[in-house]
Amino acid sequence: MGEITTFFITWWPWILFSLFCLVTLIQIIYYIAFFRRVAFYKSAPKAKSQTHPVSIIVCARDEANNLTKYLPGVLVQTYPTTHELIVVNHNSQDETRYLLDEFKKTFKNLQAINLEQEALGIPGKKYPLSIGIKEAKHEILLLTDADCVPASEFWLQKMQDAYQDGIEIVLGYGAYNKKPGILNKLIRFEAFHSALQYMSFALAGKPYMGVGRNLSYKRELFFRTKGFSSINHVASGDDDLFINQVATKHNVNVVLDPEAFTLSEPKRKFSDWIRQKNRHYSTGKFYKPVHKFLLGLYSTSHFFLYPLFVLCLLFFDWRITLGVFGLRFIWQAVIYYNAMKKMNEKDLFYWWWILDVWMFIHYFIFAPSIWRKPNKNWN
Repeated sequence: MGEITTFFITWWPWILFSLFCLVTLIQIIYYIAFFRRVAFYKSAPKAKSQTHPVSIIVCARDEANNLTKYLPGVLVQTYPTTHELIVVNHNSQDETRYLLDEFKKTFKNLQAINLEQEALGIPGKKYPLSIGIKEAKHEILLLTDADCVPASEFWLQKMQDAYQDGIEIVLGYGAYNKKPGILNKLIRFEAFHSALQYMSFALAGKPYMGVGRNLSYKRELFFRTKGFSSINHVASGDDDLFINQVATKHNVNVVLDPEAFTLSEPKRKFSDWIRQKNRHYSTGKFYKPVHKFLLGLYSTSHFFLYPLFVLCLLFFDWRITLGVFGLRFIWQAVIYYNAMKKMNEKDLFYWWWILDVWMFIHYFIFAPSIWRKPNKNWN
């Protein structure tokens, strides 16, 4: 027993340091193999711009206030080719129906679909979205939410221009409006961090999700893969789970042009944001095994990085520990600076090291949602 204790005391610092080096190496590999693809992304030059007929689809339930504020931004897009806007009013109890009737008097390309009943056994917005897709006249679909507004009048143009031979899915960035306060920074950093992952993975040939705030795919792809039939039992997932099922390394493109972003109003209460993210993260258990492994390995190494860093500072040579940590710190700073600049989140760079430490707490809060039974409510 004494020999075991002596061995443990002697080698404990080296075991800690070895684990710290391992998680640091994993993190650096992700930054080099994946995240640099967004940070240093340059879209391939095109001989000419293209314009396809597009159907924009927005699903709304009791969203009269948001539609009043944000729908005009979708309706006044500068686009020379045929396009339509379909708003699916899903059993709203507010003034949504009457508001859409007023909009239709001015905007002739607006089509309102009023649904007045629920689809039994299909929670969330998959049913109204499926109806909107079925009624769409055009092959290219562009999706956003009722509480989102395009960042520019060229959103439609920029998103559809990403289609080229073989491309069936286009991933966009759904940002949040900049507001004062720490909660706003946490929300925006989480959105940035999530986009950094799903766009980088897509560029690396491992696409696994998109966000419904800014997402496009072809109507034929939806029907060919039987839409949401295999995920109708999950409240969320109309964006990430669907893309996880149908995306391949050859049929996905990304758009990292600030004029093609959408903007949403962030939650104002921490508790509301927690509920929103728990709902979103609950779909992760349904991802393909390879994606769960890659995302899990990254998150696990990120989670253990700072505890091991502190322990190595205390029980190992602090100078060597700082040197190892510094390698990851430099890579992360370079990647974050360039990626935040591309996503118009450059102001977050001054806080990035604090926000990175926050991710340790973030994993504590949200990891249980991966195993929690999904909520069946849409909003």
